[in-house]
Amino acid sequence: MTNPDIRALEPKALWNKFADLNAVPRPSKKEERVIQFMKDFGNALNLETLEDEVGNVIIRKPATLGMEDRKMVVMQSHLDMVHQKNADTIFDFDTQGIEMYVDGDWVRAKGTTLGADNGLGVATIMAVLESTTIAHPAIEALFTIDEETGMTGAMGLKGGVLKGDILLNLDTEEDDEIGVGCAGGIDVTATRSYKEEPVAEGKTAYTITVRGLQGGHSGMDIHKGLGNANKLMNRLLYNGFENFGLQIARIDGGSLRNAIPRESVAVIVVDTVQKAAFEFEFDALSNNIQKEFETLEPGLEMVLSQTELPAKVMELGVQEGLTKALYAAHNGVYRMSPDIKDLVETSNNIARVVVKEGAIKVGCLTRSSVESSKVDLANALRATFELTGCDVELSGDYPGWAPNMKSPILQVLIDKYKQINDEEPHVAACHAGLECGILGQNYPEMDMISFGPTIKGAHSPDERASISSAKKYWNFVLEILKDIPVK
Repeated sequence: MTNPDIRALEPKALWNKFADLNAVPRPSKKEERVIQFMKDFGNALNLETLEDEVGNVIIRKPATLGMEDRKMVVMQSHLDMVHQKNADTIFDFDTQGIEMYVDGDWVRAKGTTLGADNGLGVATIMAVLESTTIAHPAIEALFTIDEETGMTGAMGLKGGVLKGDILLNLDTEEDDEIGVGCAGGIDVTATRSYKEEPVAEGKTAYTITVRGLQGGHSGMDIHKGLGNANKLMNRLLYNGFENFGLQIARIDGGSLRNAIPRESVAVIVVDTVQKAAFEFEFDALSNNIQKEFETLEPGLEMVLSQTELPAKVMELGVQEGLTKALYAAHNGVYRMSPDIKDLVETSNNIARVVVKEGAIKVGCLTRSSVESSKVDLANALRATFELTGCDVELSGDYPGWAPNMKSPILQVLIDKYKQINDEEPHVAACHAGLECGILGQNYPEMDMISFGPTIKGAHSPDERASISSAKKYWNFVLEILKDIPVK
């Protein structure tokens, strides 16, 4: 996959490495190929290259001439990417490289996520490692795995492996932003079994499809009030159950825990004598929901189509409990930060709802920059689902990253940004989960900062990277590396 249009973009060093990387399939938890790719890259440059016991790759490069007295810098990005595609896109993330194209000032992918999160960070580090002309201190390149589905790479990195003094995390998605803090998170998973009952005579079956939502990053986009396919589907199911005795055969909604759900599909049955009234009510409710979301979600569709009768449906008692629990379970912003203007403190994403073959599974990702608030919301969700007979597991807990406004590297970046761009940067904490908080547990003395190029629509097929921003960001990186403090 040559991607000549991408490789012709400036800065060529950055975009060529991004094209190389995006030719390698790199799903979370299936990073074997990209790990080998990165090790081969480091070894080909004759640089010290190692893989730790969980799969993180570390490549070390000595300082350039005259920079030997500067502090060692850890440049860090994650190798994996979120895999999302449009329903009508035929694509195998396990075997295919990302198909990219240029759209004005944006690089996009054809019907899939682009992988700029965090591929542009990885490509940046690769370009610096390969260069023979960029001035820099001693560099430790840290490529972590599995950031998107559990941060197990950062969690598995042991203390004492890294030697650097300063960590530059290249995973922020606005080029005027300098990140100094982030949210922690915890997975809330509710499960239970149910009895399946044969479908009675005199029933009509339908497939309900919720589609056309924007989706997006469940941290960075959660404040936008975008539609959640699982919550919208539940409104339709709840209404049909309350008014027409609707029975659920199957539900399959959402996908990844850190992506706002764009689609949901359910198979249901209703009494044939209620058919006309049910269809009329469904259309009326769908129209009302579309009006609610017409500004934010102009592509939203709720489609009712008649289908073959399923063999079995859920027992009604469990169905009632599930639909009520999903209605009650909090989704979206739970609390705004009282200390940092416009920062979401705590939120939840009802990411995945699966009902089939006698088993229910509901997956949520709860985020917060305040540990006690994270626990509070997780407990609220747990109580909601336990009231309806579910077993609830809290797992994948990871810490946030507390801001340090006295950070020396923060001051370097502020000064450099002002000098280059003649304006003040936006210093902020974010509601996404960055690896800095986890890495800081084993490296508490390391001075950490996060920044990056402008990327929009991360975790969705609308993901796109700004070409002009990449230029601005690349220049910022080079200037920062020139001005790392002395030891």
